[in-house]
Parts: sequence; C-alpha cells; structure tokens
Amino acid sequence: MSNPDRKFRSKDLSPERVVARDVLRAVRERDAYANLLLPKLLRERKLDTRDAALATELTYGTARSMGLLDQVIAAAAGRPVAEIDGDLLDVLRLGTYQLLRTRIGSHAAVSTSVDLVRSEKGMGPSGFVNAVLRKVSQRDEAHWVDQIAPPITEDLIGNLATSYAHPRWIAEVFFESLGRSAGELQAALAADDERPIVHLVARPGQISAEELALISGGDEGRYSPYCVYLPEGDPGKLDAVREGFAGVQDEGSQLVALAVDRAEVLGEDTGRWLDLCAGPGGKAALLGSLADLQGAHLDAVEVSEHRAQLIEKIVDGLPVQVHVADGRDSGLEPGFDRVLVDAPCSGLGSLRRRPEARWRRTPEEVPALVQLQTELLTAALELVRPGGVVVYSTCSPNLAETTEVVAAVLAEQTDVQQLDARPFVAGDVFDPESLGAGPHVQLWPHRQDTDAMFVAALRKDAP
Repeated sequence: MSNPDRKFRSKDLSPERVVARDVLRAVRERDAYANLLLPKLLRERKLDTRDAALATELTYGTARSMGLLDQVIAAAAGRPVAEIDGDLLDVLRLGTYQLLRTRIGSHAAVSTSVDLVRSEKGMGPSGFVNAVLRKVSQRDEAHWVDQIAPPITEDLIGNLATSYAHPRWIAEVFFESLGRSAGELQAALAADDERPIVHLVARPGQISAEELALISGGDEGRYSPYCVYLPEGDPGKLDAVREGFAGVQDEGSQLVALAVDRAEVLGEDTGRWLDLCAGPGGKAALLGSLADLQGAHLDAVEVSEHRAQLIEKIVDGLPVQVHVADGRDSGLEPGFDRVLVDAPCSGLGSLRRRPEARWRRTPEEVPALVQLQTELLTAALELVRPGGVVVYSTCSPNLAETTEVVAAVLAEQTDVQQLDARPFVAGDVFDPESLGAGPHVQLWPHRQDTDAMFVAALRKDAP
C-alpha cells in the first residue's frame, strides 16, 4: 500500500519494530511460523546485534502472549478484536506487549506504534491506535489481569490461564497431568510463559559438549552429556552448527534419543535400530551418531518426501537410511532391537519454543492424533524383535496422548511389558528418582527446564 503520509518513510521507523510487525502480520495472514520467519528477516535486513535482540524479544513475546494482549486490547478499545482491522491489530498487539511486559517507556512504545500505522494507513487509523495504547498504558499488567481474568477464588484455572497467557483448555491439560496441583500448575504456566534459552546438541563422535561449550561461549547441560546451553547469540552462525558437528535441539529431546540407546534389551543387540517417525530429524541425527559409535545402523521413516530429504541432509555421513513411508505401514522387515516412536502430537510440551502455537492448537485436534499415536505404537511393537525395546515419546504432557495411549496399546498386547523408563532417561548423569514415581517419565519446563517430553519404554517378551 502506498504511504498516505509522505513525511513518514521507512528510514524514520524503528527497524526492529518493523521486523516484529512483519512477522506478526505473516503469522496472522498466512499462518507463518515466527521461529522460522524471524531469523530469515533478520539476516535479510541486516539488523545489528542489539536491534536483532530487541526484534526477537518483541516478536516472540508478542506472539506468546497474544491471547492476553487481545483481551486487554478489547477492553481498552471497547470492541472485540475481531472488529479491528488486522494490520492495526498487529501493531496494537506489539505496542501492548511493550507497555505491559517490557521496560520500554510508555512514550516510546506508543509513539513508535503510532508511527508504524501512520506510515501505512495515515492519520485516522493512527489516531485510533494512539487512543487505545494510551488507555492500555494507564494500568500495568497486574491491574489489567485483575480486570479481565475471573477471580482466582472462583476459577483457579481460568485465572492462571489468563495471568500466564495460555488458552484455558491447555491449562486444564497441564492441571490434570500435574495431578491437579494448583502450585505446580502455576509454576508450569509461568515457566511456559518465559522465553527459553537455546539448547545445542554436540553430535557424539564429532565434538564433545565441553568443546562445543568452549567455542560457543555456552555452558554444558545438566542432564544430557551432549547438551550445551547458549544464553545468547545466533546458533546458525556457529561453525560447529554450520558444519554439522552440532545442532539445535532441546535437552529433553536429547534425553529421548538417549533413552533408546540406553534401553535394556534382552539377547544380542544386532544393531538394527529404527526411528519410526523421524521428522524433522534431530533425534535421528543423534541416534545415528550413537549408532555410528556402536557399529549399529538406523532406519529412519518419514511420511513426507520433502522432510525425508531434509533428514537425509542432516544425517549425511552417518549409518542412517531414510525411508519415505507411513510408519503405520512402513514395509520394513521386523526384527529391530530398538525402536523410537516419537509420535506426531499436539506439541503442547514445546509451546515456549513455538510462541504462536498455543493460540493455534485446539482440543478438537487431539482425538485424531491419539488414534494415529495408537496405530504407530502398535506398528512399532510389530517391528521390534522379542526382547527388543520400543521407546514411545511425545512432546506433549496431555494424558490422552501419553499414559492413556500406552495403556490402550498394552491392553491389546499380551506379550509386551512396560519398563521403568527413568534409568534410561537418567543414565549415570543424574538420579532417576528425581524423575518421579515412574514407570514413565514426564519432563517439564518448571522442573527440568526442558520441553515437556513424555517417555515410556516397552519391551516385547523374549521367547
């Protein structure tokens, strides 16, 4: 659209806010993923380190807290957000986030937002944005939450969901998985509402975590012997990442792959390993590296040809063969020693790393996922040999996708036993008892500072 107010040009605008606005617009208009688009725009527009850091904070923070921001905007504007022009709403969200959840001064937050709108829409729409944001600025976040959230004494879950910017249904899922503990629910939602630091994985046999920490300026992880925490900086600029010696992978995901390697099989381990749902490839790369050290071979199954090609690039040089197939009917010969089923799921356990995802997911999606998960786990048990182990994982703490899927499959399998997965996850690095009562493992951001990964281990009876 042409500029209706010629005194405002792109050079007069805050470049970091322009980037944030453009990402938020793409998320709204075409369901773009902020964590994929933002790095691309930062590179294209050549923002310096400081501006890039602010653009990242504004983009992810706004996307993460969008539901809360919309309630505040609606209250301040006196109309539902559905009645507000989408381009204006993007800027209102960005401005409201700065006012309520950053230390940016009110004047800067309002004026830069008004400038963004005036540069595209002119004086009239910018006046509306100015009026709404000035009203927002009259209260801090706590006072707005008091106005828009239900009282905690009447609706605990609703109050906490609003306070920590989560859809109510997701807060309910967390509450049930946490044993209906109000304190744990608050801690989980609070941790999920924070921006996590980047976790790197050092590929075994190629670089150690100690070496990766030294060259990246990060710190070695607490739970995975291959993890490095990178508090700041662009991991894509690290030579180790560009050359494939390391990757970006949450520590919880690393522990899932390690559980497959550590699982206790009965009889000889013939070195036939399987990743039945291999996309996007992070666990396949770590498993492939571990297999390489042990003289094993990994078959990796991915239903999407495009994603399979990406996996092939990630595992290049490792003893991994990628198959384009549906894991429920892979066509592979049974007899695998170790099988990983990292099943497609709602992704409720990784919402802090996918900031806009919490507002896209719906409870109506879950039943179809549960059916798929059940079918994949059943197929895995048909492919594993007697005495072999299947590790089932999801990046979701939803009981319907975790313990209930395992229980349903076990009810149909008379020759399968559930093992205690805690030692496989912990290894000799930390105390398995710290992972709860077992036999499954449920990781949490507020407990381990990882994604909320679920891990269960099943073994087919030996003859």
